[in-house]
Amino acid sequence: MSKESIHPEYNLVCFRDVSTGREFLTRSTLKSKEKKTIEGVEYFVIPRDVTADSHPAYTGEKRFVDTAGRVEKFTSKFTRRRA
Repeated sequence: MSKESIHPEYNLVCFRDVSTGREFLTRSTLKSKEKKTIEGVEYFVIPRDVTADSHPAYTGEKRFVDTAGRVEKFTSKFTRRRA
């Protein structure tokens, strides 16, 4: 078995922070249906909810998280309904 057959294919990707719109160009094994051409080079666009650009640990801002809503959603999803 050759080394080429065991290593994943690296692609040019553009990670897009959905909350800030900032884009990070890098390489990854990920692919997506959406593509974007930047300076004549085609990148796969991968949307991310949180990146270093928007994470509170990096930005220093505090955010309110609706934990009650998440708990209710989890409970309703995984609770057996009795007839």
